[in-house]
Amino acid sequence: MTREEDNSTVVFVGYPNWWGDMPMILYSFLENADLSGKRVIPFVTHGGSGFSGTVETIAKLQPRAAVDRNGISISRNDVQDCAPDVSEWLKNLK
Repeated sequence: MTREEDNSTVVFVGYPNWWGDMPMILYSFLENADLSGKRVIPFVTHGGSGFSGTVETIAKLQPRAAVDRNGISISRNDVQDCAPDVSEWLKNLK
């Protein structure tokens, strides 16, 4: 994203990773939304799977969006204490 672009071109997509996949409601959203030309930044909570293949799935469902591969993945064991990590991740986004 260049400095000239405004924040309205960025869409944060957050979801839990359930058994290595996104919840079905997210599939419904991504199949029906038009995120063309938008920067999509995923973030996920999980029980040990990380993103699995979900970032690639988002890119497949939204081929005209710029899906960021540097989202944040937070283990369920770290959720309570993740605020500093999330803040640092957000600061480092361009």
